Parts: sequence; structure tokens; C-alpha cells
Amino acid sequence: MSDPVGKLPSELDQLPDRDTEETAEWAASLDAVAKAAGTRRAEYLLRRTLQHAEAAGLALPKLLETDYVNTIPTAAEPEFPGDEAMEARITAWNRWNAAAMVTRGSKYGVGGHIATFASAAWLYETGFQHFFRGKEADGSGDQLYIQGHASPGIYARAFLDGRISEQQLDNFRQESGGNGLPSYPHPRRLPWLWEFPTVSMGLGPLSAIYQARFNRYLQNRSIKDTANSHVWAFLGDGEMDEPESTAALALASREQLDNLTFVINCNLQRLDGPVRANFRVVQELEAQFRGAGWNVIKSLWGSAWDELFQLDTTGALVRRLREVPDAQFQTYATRDVAYIRQHFFGANAELVQLAGVLSDAKIAECFHSSRGGHEPRKVYAAYKAALEHKGAPTVILAQTVKGYTLGAGFESKNANHQMKKLTIDEFKDMRDLLGLPIPDSAFADGQVPYGHPGANSPEVRYLNERRAALGGPAPARKVKQVALPAPADRSFAPLLKGSGKQEMATTMAFVRLVKDLMRDKETGKRWVPIVPDEARTFGMESLFPSAGIYSPLGQTYEPVDRDQLMYYKEAKDGQILNEGITEAGAMADFIAACTSYATHGEPMIPFYIFYSMFGWQRTADQMWQLADQLGKGFIVGATAGRTTLTGEGLQHADGHSHLIASTNPASLNYDPAFAYEIAVIVKDGLRRMYGEQPEDVFYYLTVYNEPKVQPAMPEGVEEGILKGLYRFNTAADLAEAAPAADAPKVQLMASGTAIHWILEAQKLLAADWNVSADVWSATSWGELRRDALECDEALLRGEVRTPYVTRALEGAQGPVLAVSDWMRQVPDQISQWVEQDYTSLGTDGFGLSDTREGARRHFGVDAQSIVVAALAQLARRGEVPASAVKEARERYGL
Repeated sequence: MSDPVGKLPSELDQLPDRDTEETAEWAASLDAVAKAAGTRRAEYLLRRTLQHAEAAGLALPKLLETDYVNTIPTAAEPEFPGDEAMEARITAWNRWNAAAMVTRGSKYGVGGHIATFASAAWLYETGFQHFFRGKEADGSGDQLYIQGHASPGIYARAFLDGRISEQQLDNFRQESGGNGLPSYPHPRRLPWLWEFPTVSMGLGPLSAIYQARFNRYLQNRSIKDTANSHVWAFLGDGEMDEPESTAALALASREQLDNLTFVINCNLQRLDGPVRANFRVVQELEAQFRGAGWNVIKSLWGSAWDELFQLDTTGALVRRLREVPDAQFQTYATRDVAYIRQHFFGANAELVQLAGVLSDAKIAECFHSSRGGHEPRKVYAAYKAALEHKGAPTVILAQTVKGYTLGAGFESKNANHQMKKLTIDEFKDMRDLLGLPIPDSAFADGQVPYGHPGANSPEVRYLNERRAALGGPAPARKVKQVALPAPADRSFAPLLKGSGKQEMATTMAFVRLVKDLMRDKETGKRWVPIVPDEARTFGMESLFPSAGIYSPLGQTYEPVDRDQLMYYKEAKDGQILNEGITEAGAMADFIAACTSYATHGEPMIPFYIFYSMFGWQRTADQMWQLADQLGKGFIVGATAGRTTLTGEGLQHADGHSHLIASTNPASLNYDPAFAYEIAVIVKDGLRRMYGEQPEDVFYYLTVYNEPKVQPAMPEGVEEGILKGLYRFNTAADLAEAAPAADAPKVQLMASGTAIHWILEAQKLLAADWNVSADVWSATSWGELRRDALECDEALLRGEVRTPYVTRALEGAQGPVLAVSDWMRQVPDQISQWVEQDYTSLGTDGFGLSDTREGARRHFGVDAQSIVVAALAQLARRGEVPASAVKEARERYGL
């Protein structure tokens, strides 16, 4: 007999076979089955054997794809604990009002989505009736990530339970009057209802994973008992195409986040057509999630299919389901029975024989509407199994019909995502299908009516009783503000007094400040350092042994640097979140920490530090998510600027993050030049975000990796630091070569590391050209602009207010020259409110690899270039001869 091992995958050739005869007998048995019963029977036995081995815990590779059938057979479904008839009536009312709300709003042209909730109604309703824990019970309740396009159904449910009025339903997507409803889950717009903004597709699933992970972080650090909180993320199958949707699947399984469940509504349609026209998205997703280590539950077919599967004694039906592409199955959902008999069952003789005993009504029911996601018993079984599964997160793949119950004009139609209304006749058909007591007379004015069974109706009483049993209304956002005590002044003192003769980069100054703040007895434990695998770059390795790197497993190995002072220490109660190379994951962590004050009633103080180029540019959408979710914390763009990263080149040279950040109304953006400025900004940030009257803002600070001597803080500059501008010194303060009293004057203004260029330029102007220059530190171009815009808005209300930047520069003689390591548009934000002649220098264009000096000369922002630009301003005013500009260029080799 030939050796069967030679036919096996090559990696098994490396393993010694202790019993070749037994191995040969197993192979011979398989050959015999294939010969006697056919290859399909052999395949079936192998799959069942592998499934049995997996269930028994044997260390074998998992099957990545199972048959296209329900994971939980009908016979194994648990008893349904609710009143199905009552829940059906509640769901019917919610379906109706969701469709009515969008249709009524369509006359104003505001749009809306009907088909998504129509397909997912039972996925939500079953959760609301039996699973989703509210905020009024012990703990924090569950966290619900609602699919954005399903928001009309959530509003309809809130209308049924009395939390939303009919007037608000009529103001769907019309918020400017103050009594409207936002289009999607937007906590900033409807903060008592929505917790998580989800409609920017892909961010919901990513955030849900990191929220579940942060729940465990709080638990393991003994800050909040989150053991009873479960994270539910409702997603669309089309949404899973976004890279963020699947970016952290391995993290969820690696950290065994069994407090997390994804519910993917597999209606097989995205915005323009089928999700996987020529393939099967359910099978693809199953393989992807199982490969990542998730528990997968498929709820595909409704109970009408039970008869078909019982008749399928040869497996022909299951094989046929496995081979039909999604787009063809969508076609079956819209075609008559004759078409289905010919094109589905006509594929082979076995299926023809099976179809022969099926009535047309049965076939129509199965192919047109009977899906696992439309039956509360099957959804309940899937949810219950998900909660009972331990050691891994669960994904439920629930198949539905997009536009279900909306009629033949909607169901499974490619265009139904863009369809915003039903006709009156379609509503009447829907009413009859749902069995709602809405008379024809209610349509007399040509308007579809809202429906409500009454505040004391059995439906509303049942709904409220179920929610009371589960801990109150859901979704809901409840905030109990907890003010944190201000840290002791001694934490800030070292930065305020300067570094003496020692050079220190502002990146290191920030890290030193936070390290001291983390020692604070009152608030130290609430700091959450977040870094995407660049801690050593930012000088944070000293935090490793003292604070520890969070790992739910602790440290299961001996670190290679264990004998060193700053060794790599992981701990179950570690404070640092070191995320690996994932800015998106780090931002999702940051958002969860920033909003812990609302989600868990536990204010945390996160700071997320990153290469500045890879912050706003790479994850700006998440910055908006952070703002929408009313997050609080410090974002720190380290190694900032376009010319400070020697040798790194174009892709690392950030000259535009402050410009992008200026577009976000919740972001307070600072570009501090000195260590003491950082201390003042952080101290005030803690007050504004975590004090007695907390604001819904977050801070963006840029810090630099260029070591410089840090001066002590001058007196009386705190207000200017926070407002964005103050005079650092004057030409009269120069120790040597002070210009004459009647010398031409210029105002040099800079932010960040550029302050050092203008300080050098100040000396050159005085010594070489007898020009008197004052130096201004512009800590925040953005805050100066914000204040000026508020003054402009006040003027429209009849209030006369002068912008701070105008007042600060009042009386300053000569033109203003603004310089930064950013694009000129950054300092140009304030130009219209500066009464003096104003111009700027910046680092427009692409970055490049060079020394700092070479890069700054290339962009024309070094001290010598600043001198030439200042002389050019003065020459235009006739205050220095035009020849001085040419002479300066030649002298400095420009």
C-alpha cells in the first residue's frame, strides 16, 4: 500500500508518524466512503469530523467556512421568553412610524433612509425587549453602536415610549429651529439619546472593539466594575468593506473580548447594488471572522426553510445555496415562483425532485421573505448564544431582505437605498400587511399619519415593563459630571522655572510634565497614556516600569531588558496603552477614554501622542468622531513641523496638521514654543475639561524634538499664552547691539520652534541693519481666530467687541511678519484682524530630507530669510532703502 502521508500537506511531512498502519487505515476508510457513497458524502464526513474536533478542543486548524445554513438549528433554539404577538405589534408600529417620518420629511427635500431599518427591525427590537441593558441598572449598562442609516427606527421607538414628540418626528433632519432630530446618531446634537456617532462607515466597528477593550481596561485597573457591560455593534454587510471595519478583529480575539458582539445585517445590498454580486458576502465574512478567532453565528433562514432542509436528504439544497451568488439570490427575491423553480431548483435532478413536493406558496415564502433576521425566535437564539459564549467575541451574520415589509417596490431593489418615500397606496398596503388599526380616513389630507396605540396601551406598557426590567430606556446617554481636583502646582513648577543651561525639547517637556501629573495622589491614576508604538521616540520609556503597559494577560515572558532600569513591563493593571503601529486603533482607544466620563461616569485624562504627520492627516475623520461624541483629552502631535525631522523626508514632514485641526470646532489647537507655555496650557486644559464647569472640547498640542534651552516664564504672560499671543521680548531687551531709539521697527511673530528663528533674526536685524524688532510668541493661531470670529458674530447682534489679537498688537509699531514651521495659511488665519501691515513665511510645498538648517533655508524660514523678508516689508514702506534687501540677500547667500 502506498504511503498516504505523501499526499498530505507538506508541513505534515516534518512530523514523525508513530503508527503508519493506523494512518493508512484512516485514509483507506475515507477512500472507501468516497467510492461507495460518493465524494460528497466523504466531504460531509470530513467537515463533521473537523467540527467535532473543534468542539472537543483539539488543536486542529478551524474550518473557515461552514455550510450556508443556520448555525443554531431550529431544534436547538431556546424557549422564547417574550410575548411574540405583542412584540410583533410594537415592531409594526415602529416600522410604520420610521417610514412615515422619512416620507413626510421628503417634501422638504431633507431625505432619509427607509430600507435599512425595515430590514433590521427585528435585530433591534429583539435586543431592546430582551438583551440591551439600560443606564438605570447597576453599572454602566450596555454600549449600543447603532447603524447610522437605521436611525429612523430608533426615533420611532423613542416616539412610542414617549421620549420623542410627533413634532420632533416632523423635524427629522431639520435642526436649526432647535426642536429637530439629527439625521444620524450624533451625540453632540442629541446628547440625551445618542452615545456613539456611527454613520461614518467603518468607525463604528473599530470603536466598538476598542470600547469593549477599554471596558476591560477600567475593570483591570480597578477604576470601574464593567463586568456587566456588553458592547453591541450593529453594522451593514456593505460597511464591512471599509478597512477600519476589520482592522482590529485580531485584537478583539487576542484579548478575548467576549463582552463584544457584532450584529451584521446581511441584506446583501449596499448603496448602489449587491455587496458581493458574483460571490457570497456571508461566507466571506464568516471566513474572515473565524480566521481572526471570533465565534461566528449565522442566522440566515427563517422557519419556512425547515421543511426544505428536512427534505434535503442528499445535501443538494445545501450545495446549491453554497454556489448561488448574492446577486442571483436577490433576483430570486423579486421573481415569481416559476422563475425560481426553473433557475434555482432546475439546476439538477435532485432539486427538481425536491421542488416537486413543494407548493408555490411555500417556495414564494422561502425565497421572498423567510430570513433568519426577520424572526424574533431565531434572533433571540443567536443573541443568547453570543452572550453565553466565553473566551472570544461573537459576530452574528443575520440575513434579511432590504426594504422588508415596504412592498414590492422596495424589497430587494438595487435603488432602495436612495428611495425616500412611499406612496399613499403603498402605505395602505403596508398597513394591511402589518395589521395596524389606521383607517383610510387618516390619509384624507394626502399625508401619511403617524401611528401610536396610546400611552396606556398594552403595547406601550409591555415596552416600558421590558425596559424597566433591563435597566431603563435605550439607547440613552446619561452624564453625571464628576469634577476632578486640580493637580498640585508642584507638578507644573519645573517647567515654569525653565531648564537653566540644559537643553530640552518641548516633546520631552510635555512627557516630564505628564509623568509628574501621573504621580498626583488624587488624579494620577486617571491619566491614560496612549501611543502607537513610538514611546521610545518620544522619550516615554521611563514610564514603562513605573506605569506599566496594559495587557489583560499581564507579562507571560521574561523581557529581554529585564536587568535594565527602564525595562519593558507589561501588566494586567498597566496604565499605558501601547497600541502597536495603528494610529486608527490608538484614536479609537483615545475616544473611549475621552468619553468615559459619560459612558461609565468615570472621567479619565487621556493623552494620545504620535508623530504629528500621522495624526490629523491619517485619522481626521476620527477626530470629528471624537468631537461628535463630546470627548475630552489631549492630542499631542510630537516631532511636529515640516523641518524638524532631520532626514525623514516628505512623508514624515508635517506642515499642515494645524490647518486641518482648525476645521474642527471642538479642537483647541496650540503650538507652544517653550516648556512653560505647555505647563500653562495643560493646567488650564485640565480646568476647562475636568473642572467644576466642564466644556465639551479637546486639546491639540504640537511639540518638537529640537532640544533648546527653555527660559523661565516671564511675568504676566498667562493670559496671552491661553488666548494665543503675547510679547516675549523687545529689541530693548537685547544684551548687545541694541538698535538706536529711532530705528525702523518691525514685529516678529512665531509659534512653536520658529520662535528660535525669529529670536536669531531679531539679533541680526539689530546688529547688521539697525532695525528694532519685537518678538511675539503666538501660542495659538486657531484660538486667536476663534476669538476674532466670535467678535464678528457679536457685531451682527449689535455688540461691539475688539478681537484679542487686535488689542494685543495695538500700538505696536511697524509691520508684522508671522513665521511658523507650518504652511503660511496657518498664521494667515488671523491676518484680517491685524491692523498693521501683515505678511507671513511658512513651509508650503512638499517636505524633503535634509538637515534642519538645509530644510529651513530651502523653505525660506531660517533667520537670514526672515531678516530679508522683514527688510522687504520695511523697504515697501520706505523705512529702509530698497538696496538693503539686495545687500542682505547677498550677505546671507540667499
